[in-house]
Amino acid sequence: MVAVDPRLLVREEGLKGYLTEFGRRMRSGDLGSVPVVAALIIIWIVFGLLNSSFLSANNFATIAQDIVGTGLIALGVVFVLLLGEIDLSVSYVGGVAGAVFAVLAVNHGMSGGLALVLGILTGTVLGFVHGFFFAKVGVPAFVVTLAGFLAWNGLMLQVLGQHGTINLPANGVLYQMYNYTFEDVGAAYGLALIGTVLYLVFALLEAAKRRKANIPSRPLADIIVKTAALAILAFVAAYVLNQNSGLPLDLLIFLVLVVGWDLVLRRTSYGRKVFAVGGGIEAARRAGINVAKVRISVFMISGTMAAIGGMFLAGQVNSAQSTQGGGNTLMNAIAAAVIGGTSLFGGRGKTWSALLGALVIVSIQQGLYILNLGTAIQYMVTGAVLLAAVVVDSISRRTQQAAGRA
Repeated sequence: MVAVDPRLLVREEGLKGYLTEFGRRMRSGDLGSVPVVAALIIIWIVFGLLNSSFLSANNFATIAQDIVGTGLIALGVVFVLLLGEIDLSVSYVGGVAGAVFAVLAVNHGMSGGLALVLGILTGTVLGFVHGFFFAKVGVPAFVVTLAGFLAWNGLMLQVLGQHGTINLPANGVLYQMYNYTFEDVGAAYGLALIGTVLYLVFALLEAAKRRKANIPSRPLADIIVKTAALAILAFVAAYVLNQNSGLPLDLLIFLVLVVGWDLVLRRTSYGRKVFAVGGGIEAARRAGINVAKVRISVFMISGTMAAIGGMFLAGQVNSAQSTQGGGNTLMNAIAAAVIGGTSLFGGRGKTWSALLGALVIVSIQQGLYILNLGTAIQYMVTGAVLLAAVVVDSISRRTQQAAGRA
């Protein structure tokens, strides 16, 4: 007789089963994305009540574009946090990548596409350096990336030269990547439709594969309900974007990378190795996983995503500046990953954490800006939200341990 996961039987009981399972998961500490989604809804409601313009299509379109730079950097940070480590260098890795692009494209007249590729590869190389010293030499990741934070800041200043700023060509590749918008309403709705259909297809294929292997699979009702929920969210977002000017290219690129890396983490052997190393190094070694290789690759991913994020931040101001990577860039990227639901203790998180966390941070920033409140309040509120996220993560982890689920 085939063993059946009791949680799957509960789901088959219909609405009552969903509510019962949801309560069981909450009691056992398996909170998932519930806290950050709830926080995001509360933030939108509060700022909407304080100023109705916050809920306008124009404001949400602004938020959608502002999350991209921070979100892309946070996407790489998610991978590092899954190992239970930290990368303090990502902000200036992005700064170096932007500076390399600017020097090659402007000072040396290289084509924008080639300069873009070389700038991104610069981030990959810097990530390899961090990973090598961490995985092979044994220097703690905190120390390695802190050294990188200082060293890459100096390298960025050296690359930019004495003026400290290189203006990028008007309508150049980075300008277009950040500012181009698909004005046809079909673009946003088409993306919503494609995303929903792909989710449904992958869910059905996974369920069929599990049934064929005689292991518990998700009921059809579960798949339909989640697909319907995704469709509602996707088409509402598309409607809001079309009320302004359409689908921004930078947001599309961000979403594609989030989905792509999500597939890598959840549906490849490499992704399972990352979670295994984050869950326990010794157990991963005994399972035959090359821990050093996984660690180096994760820091390379972090450096690559930091470089891509740095490109978009440069495109936002259409210049490579000595201030890029400074300020709150690093803290926002790490905070986005943590607030979005990635555990600081390793072994638990999703790429969607970068998107959700960036939405929370940028929503707070935009809401306080509309209310004419200064950056001091912004820092305090963001810090409070970050602390709350870590507290929830800690309590959730202890609850799961008590319930025998961690």
